Amino acid sequence: MTSIIHNNPVYTPTSGFNTPESQLDGPLASPPIHPTSARRPYSIVVNSENTTYTDEFINAKYENRGANVVTSADGQITVVPTVQSFEFRTTRKVQKTGLMMVGIGGNNGSTLCATILANRHNITWHTKSGIQIPNYIGSLLRASTIRIGSDPSTGKDVHVPISDVLPMVHPNDLVIGGWDISGVSMDQAMARAQVLDWDLQRQVAPMMALLGKPLPSIYYPSFIAANQEARADNLIPGTDKLAHLEKIRADIRSFKAENELDRVIVFWTANTERYSDILAGVNDTADNLLAAIKSSHDEVSPSTIFAIAAILENAPFINGAPQNTFVPGVIELAEKKRSFIGGDDLKSGQTKLKSVLAEFLVNAGIKPLSIASYNHLGNNDGHNLSAEAQFKSKEISKSSVVDDMVESNRLLFKAPEPSTTVSHKPGKADKGEHPDHIIVIKYVPAVGDSKRALDEYYSEILMGGRSTINIFNECEDSLLATPLILDLTVLAELLTRIQYRDGKNAQEFQPLYSVLSLLSYMLKAPLVKPGTDVVNSLSKQRNGLEQFLKACIGLEAHGDILLETRVW
Repeated sequence: MTSIIHNNPVYTPTSGFNTPESQLDGPLASPPIHPTSARRPYSIVVNSENTTYTDEFINAKYENRGANVVTSADGQITVVPTVQSFEFRTTRKVQKTGLMMVGIGGNNGSTLCATILANRHNITWHTKSGIQIPNYIGSLLRASTIRIGSDPSTGKDVHVPISDVLPMVHPNDLVIGGWDISGVSMDQAMARAQVLDWDLQRQVAPMMALLGKPLPSIYYPSFIAANQEARADNLIPGTDKLAHLEKIRADIRSFKAENELDRVIVFWTANTERYSDILAGVNDTADNLLAAIKSSHDEVSPSTIFAIAAILENAPFINGAPQNTFVPGVIELAEKKRSFIGGDDLKSGQTKLKSVLAEFLVNAGIKPLSIASYNHLGNNDGHNLSAEAQFKSKEISKSSVVDDMVESNRLLFKAPEPSTTVSHKPGKADKGEHPDHIIVIKYVPAVGDSKRALDEYYSEILMGGRSTINIFNECEDSLLATPLILDLTVLAELLTRIQYRDGKNAQEFQPLYSVLSLLSYMLKAPLVKPGTDVVNSLSKQRNGLEQFLKACIGLEAHGDILLETRVW
């Protein structure tokens, strides 16, 4: 596949492929640049003994404050505050970054390519409501802000875009490439998706055509729905999984070299796969998994092949679908290679809202008794999910979103009974009392990418009363998902430039842990460090990311105590 950047006379280092202005015929001669797409110089300077700057690095000292809690047999709770000192070092120079998407020819991939091109060239277009300018609305990094302090002259809070807290890649500068089992060219893939307005497609189509068709991909029929076979005409030949792995690795190396990249991010935005069975001796350790690939074992999925290839090429891999790509052997290999992985499953609509509303109810002392979620959509994602095995993967990723909220309030929900059997295997009962939670997804071709989601929250209130909240949400699925792919890519690149060390010992700086749990705000079923709890609360996920970014410039976390407004 041809990448967006080309070696020709109109190439500029920061803008990628430039279409001559005479070829752009949008409705505005000199359109304004949307604030979410605008470029801004890095302008934050922290004047503190905790923060120092060099030409190469931002260095910050940070104290991570927590508490150890011990509960005695008689119910006495003892709390001991703790402090752990860290130093963070962030490389200031942003890397020239390529994004290789698995499934680039799908709705998300084609929409992302067209969105970047439209923003890069500031292409305007007509809609039935008027003239539209390109933007990155829906991006946490580009379209939302963070409080960094207050103005001493007015007392008013000062907010800055999250993308301005540390030097980050501008989405317009990403070099795009990738794989797809469908060989349709990218302009035709965009038209097939039926996501973007026709007038925008008309103008972007010539540039999309220059991308050519995707690189051949891997197709193992047992992992995706049978209804996808008709699209599978662009495949790496053969059944040798080791050969497939080596071909993907070679593709990553070639893409990086041809485009003179510092960093490649590999992103799975292809079809949802069925869950892989976790088998002893097959995918339970890194060595066993590599041996299983060598023997072309049936239970090694395409997404796992891509993840292994990315890890071996030191390219961060992010799983935007719900299947269990990260079997234990993948995580162990990422740890051994100190490569980065993140997932699972983009959190764009219904689940994001559910993580907010469930937390609201529980924190308000209201007891959800059942949560019933219904979806129907008509894009290819919905078509694939109409198969039972693939739907099961999605159901699992959606169903765990309320677990930590329930776990946080044992006044409302009974704790699980301790197991008395040695051979006990974890199951549903281990969660203790839990709301009934049902998820339905139906394929309705007529609605296309416009997904409908209906949710009912049925709760217990005071003195045996009941409360019912019904929500209906209609959204363009890919227009919510695309900004998440950009955010995850930009954050993954940033996190490769951040190192840390113990603040009290003069040890060498080292990279962050391989599993990038800081990406969890954008993901339905966040992958976390083994042995640690998953946080699904949307507010906690965002606060964690905000506090980490602030820590990297030496700022303490700002709470909402507003003490200056509560004292004389």
